[in-house]
Amino acid sequence: MSGRADAAGARPAAASGLVVVDKSAGWTSHDVVARVRRLAGTRKVGHAGTLDPMATGVLVLGVERATRLLTYVVGADKDYDATIRLGATTTTDDAEGETLTTADASALTPEQVRAAAVPLTGAIQQVPSAVSAIKVDGKRSYARVRAGEDVVLPARPVVVRVLDVVATRHVPGPDGGVLDVDVRVTCSSGTYVRALARDLGVALGVGGHLTALRRTRVGGYDLTTARTLDELEQSFGVLPLEEAAAATFAVRRLDADEATALSYGKRIRPTSDGPAGTPEAPVAAFAPDGGLVALVADREGGTRPVLVLRPA
Repeated sequence: MSGRADAAGARPAAASGLVVVDKSAGWTSHDVVARVRRLAGTRKVGHAGTLDPMATGVLVLGVERATRLLTYVVGADKDYDATIRLGATTTTDDAEGETLTTADASALTPEQVRAAAVPLTGAIQQVPSAVSAIKVDGKRSYARVRAGEDVVLPARPVVVRVLDVVATRHVPGPDGGVLDVDVRVTCSSGTYVRALARDLGVALGVGGHLTALRRTRVGGYDLTTARTLDELEQSFGVLPLEEAAAATFAVRRLDADEATALSYGKRIRPTSDGPAGTPEAPVAAFAPDGGLVALVADREGGTRPVLVLRPA
């Protein structure tokens, strides 16, 4: 982690880099950004992928020039630990909403739950929750729902690589009881875990919603490198651009001429003995001195910069 002291010798102003936060429940992603802006001494802070207030875990923030990396970080696969309650539906598909329906889920077995989860894995078409942040005609879907509108979002393609049932627990209740299911999820960007909870409940005929969610990984960043806001308050620093890029992207080592060309935004020879990138998944190009010059992609007969981070 790195930082630099400001001229007044007060709280250090952060260098460009990423901050991996272990978000606590009750905080919005905007709340976390506001706190990190104060700690970093700059307003140039953004985040890669919103976490709902009830959710905890990995939230990746960019400071100064590293905000330019967030476009690519946000598209990375993510890991979650979650708890799904089968036997009740809510207005938000999670525990923060009002209960809509209840059903007896006491007879469900772990084998039935695992079988119902199989069609929800792989490349699927998922209907996002109506209270998501997706914009409909320029207005957030959740804002339209809160205003009393009946919003049904179109399905969109996502990839659920893992939906493992880790444990199940029957909880007695007036309607016979619910079944709490702990799951582990690995999914593409844009996947809604509470929509998985809803759809698992539909598949089993009892309804379902999400009661707990913890994000454990975003791309190359996981809880082992995450720090709570309280920890950051005590000792603030950023993951330098070079380390941040190496954790997220494939790496290409440049010679001096290539580094200079990229710093001017020019094309260099196509990759032949190393990783080849695309505009969606570029490669981090490092100068001989170890500095991060650009993110590059192979296209149009050569390797071109998609983002220059060390301009000439």
